[in-house]
Amino acid sequence: MMKIDINELNARYKDESPENIIRFALSLAKKPILTTNFRPYEVAILKAVSDVQPAIDVIWCDTGYNTPNTYRHAEELIKLLGLNIHLYIPKQTAAHRDITLGIPNVDDPKHAIFTEQVKLEPFGRAMAEHQPDVWFTNLRHGQTAFRNSIDIFSQDAKGVLKVSPFYHWSDEQLDEYLATHKLPNEFHYFDPTKQLENRECGLHT
Repeated sequence: MMKIDINELNARYKDESPENIIRFALSLAKKPILTTNFRPYEVAILKAVSDVQPAIDVIWCDTGYNTPNTYRHAEELIKLLGLNIHLYIPKQTAAHRDITLGIPNVDDPKHAIFTEQVKLEPFGRAMAEHQPDVWFTNLRHGQTAFRNSIDIFSQDAKGVLKVSPFYHWSDEQLDEYLATHKLPNEFHYFDPTKQLENRECGLHT
C-alpha cells in the first residue's frame, strides 16, 4: 500500500492544472492505469493522460450494452489518441443474458447480480491482472453524493492511489478544453448498471 497523506496532496494540488497533477501522480507510479467507459467528457482524461504517458494501459470494461454512438466514439478516440486499450468484457454475452436475466430495474434484487456480471467482475479481473498502484479516472465533483465526498486524490480499499485530474472542473470548462484541443464528445451514452445519472454502480465505492 502506498503511504501518502491524501489530505496534504489535495490541499497542495487543488489549484494545479490537470497536466501537473498527472505528472506528479506518474512520478509516484510503477504500474499506472487509466480507466474509461467512453462516456461524455471521457476524451478529456484520455487526452490529458496519454499526452504525458502515451503508452499507459487504458482499461475499458465494455458491458456489452453501449449505444452504437458510444462504440463509434470509442473507435474514433482509440485511433485519434493512439490509445493502448485493454478490453475486458463479461463472461456471458448480452444476447444470452437478455434471455436469462435481462436488464433488471435498479429496485429489483437481481440488479446486483446483473451489475456484478457486466461491470464488477470484468473490472475486478482487470485490476487483478494489471495490479496498478496509480489509477487515473475522470470522477468529478457534483456527479454523485459519493463523488462529492472524495477529491483529486483518494485511495481505494487496497491502497491504490486514485487520481481525478479534472475533479474540480465544470462541464463548461471541459467544453472549452475540448474546443481548444479540437476533440470530439458524445452524449448518447447509456450505463445499464446505473440507469440514473446520480447513481453509483459500486465500482468506485
